[in-house]
Amino acid sequence: MRIIAGKFRSRQLRSLQGADLRPTSDLLRETLFNVIAAAHAIEDTVWLDLFAGTGAVGIEALSRGAKKVYFAEAARKSAELIAQNLRSLKIEDGFQILQQDAVTAIGKVAGPVDICFLDPPYKMEEQYEKVLAALSKSVTLHENSIVIAEHSKHFDPEDQYGRLQRFRKLVQGDAVLSFYH
Repeated sequence: MRIIAGKFRSRQLRSLQGADLRPTSDLLRETLFNVIAAAHAIEDTVWLDLFAGTGAVGIEALSRGAKKVYFAEAARKSAELIAQNLRSLKIEDGFQILQQDAVTAIGKVAGPVDICFLDPPYKMEEQYEKVLAALSKSVTLHENSIVIAEHSKHFDPEDQYGRLQRFRKLVQGDAVLSFYH
């Protein structure tokens, strides 16, 4: 895994051996950031990376000029891995690691978030409804926030969760990015 663009371009990130992590692929991350950059400046944005795993998406955002990234990851080993990846790039500020489940983390974020990315393990389909419903009720999002859910092409989350409405769906291989606002 590597950082695609920005300040840390081509730098490698670590993952956990034999772990049940499914990091967002380099190609899918590149597509994600190309879509966001075409509609929204990434510089000075605040991100919430839920089910952060290795931290690749949030670190990519920091590399491209995001002001702050909240990394939410319940698994202790994965939260430590995120910290290790940040240290290896000498990133000392502009982030907060929340070692807790996604719904709890949503309530702990201080201030509005511009872009929220969630990527639960594909087998945990129930998490999409829980997390998207929690986000739709949260003051964490503002009227211009974008929520992106990565999911399997074999599972399709709802088009609407409270005030969140899906406006785009992008399929790439076995993965799908659903965009909500």
